[in-house]
Amino acid sequence: MLKQERRKISKEAMAALKRQLNDAQLTTLSEMERFGWELRFVRRPPFQASIPVVFDGDGKRFAVIESDGSLNHSPDIVIRP
Repeated sequence: MLKQERRKISKEAMAALKRQLNDAQLTTLSEMERFGWELRFVRRPPFQASIPVVFDGDGKRFAVIESDGSLNHSPDIVIRP
């Protein structure tokens, strides 16, 4: 029996996530999507800027898109398995 991924994001939910990004982050995300990366979630720490987290196509690597649009492959965040 195949195990179905339960954390798939609907189109509406993905649009809501993307609305939280600024123009520089959206530009970077668009480029990353061309290479198979996808936005999985946006962390919203209190009194801080939102943190969009993208994963590669295999789901093994992740990165954060900084507010200036740069990509941080070594962010100081912990991701649950």
